[in-house]
Amino acid sequence: MFVDARALPDETTVQTDLAIIGGGAAGITLAREFDRSGVRVCVIEAGGLEPETQVQAFYQGESVGIDYPLEAARLRYLGGSSNHWGGYCRPLDPIDFLQRDWVPHSGWPFSIDEVMPYYPDASAIVEVAPGRYNDAAYWEEITGERLPALATGRMRLQFVQFSPPTKFGERYGPQLKQSDNIQVLLNANVVNIGAGAEGRQVKQLAVRTLNDKRHSVTARIYVLATGGLENARMLLLSNDVVTAGLGNQKDLVGRFFMEHPHLSGFGDIVVGDLRRVPPLYRERVLAGGRPAQVAFNPSEAFLRERKLLNATFMAGVSGDYRSDTPQGDNSAQTRARIRTDVLKAARRFLADGAGPVKPQDPAYIGTGLGLGGACEQAPNPDSRVSLSQRRDALGLPEIKLDWRLGEQDRRSLVTHMHSLAQEFGALGMGRMVIAVKDDGIWPAQVSGGNHHMGTTRMSDDPKRGVVDRNSRVHGMDNLYVAGSSVFPTCGSANPTLTIVALTLRLAGELRKRFQ
Repeated sequence: MFVDARALPDETTVQTDLAIIGGGAAGITLAREFDRSGVRVCVIEAGGLEPETQVQAFYQGESVGIDYPLEAARLRYLGGSSNHWGGYCRPLDPIDFLQRDWVPHSGWPFSIDEVMPYYPDASAIVEVAPGRYNDAAYWEEITGERLPALATGRMRLQFVQFSPPTKFGERYGPQLKQSDNIQVLLNANVVNIGAGAEGRQVKQLAVRTLNDKRHSVTARIYVLATGGLENARMLLLSNDVVTAGLGNQKDLVGRFFMEHPHLSGFGDIVVGDLRRVPPLYRERVLAGGRPAQVAFNPSEAFLRERKLLNATFMAGVSGDYRSDTPQGDNSAQTRARIRTDVLKAARRFLADGAGPVKPQDPAYIGTGLGLGGACEQAPNPDSRVSLSQRRDALGLPEIKLDWRLGEQDRRSLVTHMHSLAQEFGALGMGRMVIAVKDDGIWPAQVSGGNHHMGTTRMSDDPKRGVVDRNSRVHGMDNLYVAGSSVFPTCGSANPTLTIVALTLRLAGELRKRFQ
C-alpha cells in the first residue's frame, strides 16, 4: 500500500513491526522479504514516485575534500540511486573480506563464505541470474570464443554481468503497493531517530513533510537504509539523547568514507588486428538475454606480493588509428610514438603472412581500445562525513563530505595499469600507451562512481565499528543499518549486488527477532 504522508492528518502515528527508513535497493529488498509474512512493515521514503527538484535539493551539501557532486550522486525518490545505476554486477573477492597487514583498518567480521549463499538470490533480484562471475569455461561455451588466459600471473579474468539496470521502484513498487502487510509512506522525511532515556532502544521516528505536517512511526525494529552518506548523517542528527549521535560513542559514525576512484582516458591499448582480441574482452556480449563483459582484476597472489589494493579494468573500442589522421595526444612527439608503436605491433601480429588487416584501406594501421579503471580505496578515518553549518529546507544540518585519497590508493592503481599493459603485451594482442604520469600526484580527472561506503562500518569490536556482524548498531537493541555504509573495506566491485546480498542476510537475522 502506498500512502502520501502529506495527505495524512497532522500528527498521525503509524504503528508497525518493522520500520525501514529509505526506499532504495536495500530498503525495498528488505521489505519484499517480509511480504505476506504477517509482519507489518512500513517503508519510509523521503521522496515520491518521480523526481522533484525541491525534494532532490535535500541532497545538497558541502564538499571540502576532493570535489564531489553530492546532489548529483544520489536520487531522492522511490528506488533511490537504483534509478541511475549502471547495472554493473560482480561479487566482492575473497581477499576483500580479509584482514590484510598492508591495509590498515581492513577485515570484515566474517569471510566471503558468509555472503556467498546470498549472491544467487541477489543476482536474481537484480536480474542477472544465473550469476557466472568467475566461470571462464561457461563464457567460452556461450560465446564460442576461446578466452586466452592471462600470462604473467599478475592479473586474472573475471566477468561483469549487467543488470537491465533494475530500477527497484519501478520493478518492485507494484508488489509493495499491492501488499497487504507493507505500507510505503511517501514524501516522508525522517528528521530524528528517537531513542529512549538510556539510548539503548529506538522508541519512535519523527517524520516531517514539506507541507509542514509532523508524524511519527513506532515499531519493534528499525532499519536505517538511506545510503552510505545519509545513513551517517541520520545517526549524527539523532543526538537528543546521545549527544554525539546514535552509535557514535567512539566517534566512528561518518568516518572511513570510501569511494571507488575512477580514471577515464588514462591509456589506450593499440591493437594491430582487432580480430586477435576476443569480443568479450572489448565489448558487452549478450548471453542468455543479458550482457556481460570481461573484467581484468589483479590476482590475490600479486596483491599479497606487492601489498596493493584491489582494482578493476575494462576495455572498449575507442576508434581506429590511421596514418592520415593520427589520434591521441596533440603533441607531435606522442603522435609519432603511437604511430610507430602501432606499426611495429602490426608487423609482428601479421608475421604469419595473413597480409594487411584491411587491404582495401591502406591508411588503416590499428585500433585503439579505451580503458576504464576503478580502484579499491583504503579505509581512512579522516575521509569522512560530518554535519555542515548549512541547513536544508527542514532546518537540519546538511552533509559535509571530506573525501580523501592517499598514496597507497594512487600507487595501487598505477601499478595495476602497468600490469595490464604487460598482460596484453604478453598475449600478443596489442601495446598499451599509458597517459597517466607516475609522479606521486593524483590525476585531475579522478572521480567517484557514486559508490558511498564505509561510514557505519561493521566490526565485532564496538571500538572499531558502528554495527556488529549482524548490522545491529552497537549498544542498541533494535536499530540496524542496511547498505554499503556497513562495508569495512570496499574491494573494487560495484557495491549494488553485495548490498542486496547483505540485505538478504539481514532479513534472515530479523526473521529470528519476529519469531
